[in-house]
Amino acid sequence: MKGGLQVTETEELEIIGQEEDTQKDKFLTFVLGKESYGIEIKNVTEIIGIQPITEVPELPDYIRGIVNLRGKIIPVVDMRLRFKKKFREYNERTCIIVVNIINASVGLIVDSVSEVIGIQEEDIVSPPDMNQGLSNKYIKGIAKVENDVKLLLDCNELLSKDEFKNLENIK
Repeated sequence: MKGGLQVTETEELEIIGQEEDTQKDKFLTFVLGKESYGIEIKNVTEIIGIQPITEVPELPDYIRGIVNLRGKIIPVVDMRLRFKKKFREYNERTCIIVVNIINASVGLIVDSVSEVIGIQEEDIVSPPDMNQGLSNKYIKGIAKVENDVKLLLDCNELLSKDEFKNLENIK
């Protein structure tokens, strides 16, 4: 029973499917330097302002440490450093995008969050194969949005299995 009406199991599955469809082709876009990135909205839990970060020794430099988010300890990754960009001091525009990666929360520190946009599948192309030993494993696709280009990230590839295990151990 949903909302006081009698609902069959088939109808309930259709309703669940429709709720999932509302997130299909939706991406949260954010900025790192001059580049624009997007992540599927279904991976995003919330967006928060920059918080005090507790450093944890012996982690890679791009894993800045941990934050206490309403009693839940989550690791935070500086996306600039993850993508080998120069560190930039955090300011009032700096945000932490909390995403769900392999059933765990991880914070992604970005320069600023832009907006949630719809990007149709036909507007997404595969990243070019550079064939120089470089890996585009983080990039799921490249979206053409009006006169702009957005690099679409694969959340599950942002951390290796070993990095993820290390983060699990610090919580």
